Amino acid sequence: MGVVAKRSSMTFYSDPADHFSHRVRIVLAEKGVTVEVHDTDPDNTPEDLSSLNPYNSLPTLVDRDLVLYDPNVMMEYLDERFPHPPLLPVYPVARAQSRLWIKRIEKDWCGLIETIVKGKGKEVEAARKELTESLVTVAPIFAELPFFMSEEFSIVDCCVAPILWRLPALGIELPEAQCKPMLQYMERLFERDAFQASLSEAEREMRD
Repeated sequence: MGVVAKRSSMTFYSDPADHFSHRVRIVLAEKGVTVEVHDTDPDNTPEDLSSLNPYNSLPTLVDRDLVLYDPNVMMEYLDERFPHPPLLPVYPVARAQSRLWIKRIEKDWCGLIETIVKGKGKEVEAARKELTESLVTVAPIFAELPFFMSEEFSIVDCCVAPILWRLPALGIELPEAQCKPMLQYMERLFERDAFQASLSEAEREMRD
């Protein structure tokens, strides 16, 4: 696929190593939005960010007078403002199901990633083991459809892709025999022009 022609102009304060920032960068790239990305150290944020965002948190998206500081709200806003290509289904039931998938990804996987990145000792190993087992369990679903429970690339894939890209950095290697459909899915995601365009230098180094 080709990256869509550039349009609009926004400012995005992004943690270059964080998967929540990455999911929004994927949406921006898929939509072909012209955006000024500020790679920001979460421990040393600029003064203007604290004046924009009451939580002084990353990611933060600024579009004229609108300031958004929740990544899922950002993704849906971008999908509504730039409807092509659509990343959420048209029908309410399917849209609700997509939102539930995102909720489950955050509940089942994102907390474990947080522990692996910031935890210590045995809790890190336990989280790594649990995340690996969860991914192995879900891997067969990718044999049925080309994307996450969908024929088309969607907003759910935008959440899954940053996690899968980070597996080597998290110390996780998926067993090929059990996870072949997921590994093939990963190849499809990572080859997308928009995914490649979304990567920060820090993220590229994760796979070097």
